Amino acid sequence: MQFDLITVLPGLLESPFAHSILQRAQKKGITKIIVHNLRDYADNKHKNVDDYPYGGGSGMVMSIEPFAACINKLKSEREYDEIIFMTPDGEMLTQTIANNLSSKENIIILCGHYKGIDQRIRDIFVTREISIGDYVLSGGELPAAVLVDAVVRLIPGVLSDETSALSDSFQGDLLDAPVYTRPADWMGYKVPEVLLGGSHSAIEQWRDEQAFERTKKRRPDLLK
Repeated sequence: MQFDLITVLPGLLESPFAHSILQRAQKKGITKIIVHNLRDYADNKHKNVDDYPYGGGSGMVMSIEPFAACINKLKSEREYDEIIFMTPDGEMLTQTIANNLSSKENIIILCGHYKGIDQRIRDIFVTREISIGDYVLSGGELPAAVLVDAVVRLIPGVLSDETSALSDSFQGDLLDAPVYTRPADWMGYKVPEVLLGGSHSAIEQWRDEQAFERTKKRRPDLLK
């Protein structure tokens, strides 16, 4: 699976993709993550990728030409399943969306900046718009990193124990049950006895009950 991220600030994405699960997934050859500097596609002396908005107003708008040049070049090399724009007014990222995207082959992710991007980019090229929450960040780089992480960990072979992804919170519309490790008794705070008893059926029943109760208390909307 390949991700091509288009950004004006590629340095912001160096660290998220160079560590932990995302790094291992790339080393295994399971996924490929390529960051493209939008300024490399700017056709002007100063490599500007933004301009003043038509109609006036504050802020600068990212121009259509550099995005179009980069996207068209990438599309000439391979077919893409999705061209995603990270934006606060997109559909909210959910586990279901991550599950769906994990079955794709090639994805382009556009990272906006400044006041926003020319609407024509969204109208012509973008196939899906995704938000990671009802708030505004300085750019789309961090949301893009969140999306890639959420998707890559679901690809078979990325995690050492594939069942761990299947039991995460929001899989099956429930939050995950509490988890514990050694010591069994820390300053009087004890691990539930059922987890120490060795009965797999009892443990699974306890986890199901705990997941339901936690979801009912913290995210009752999921149970609807």
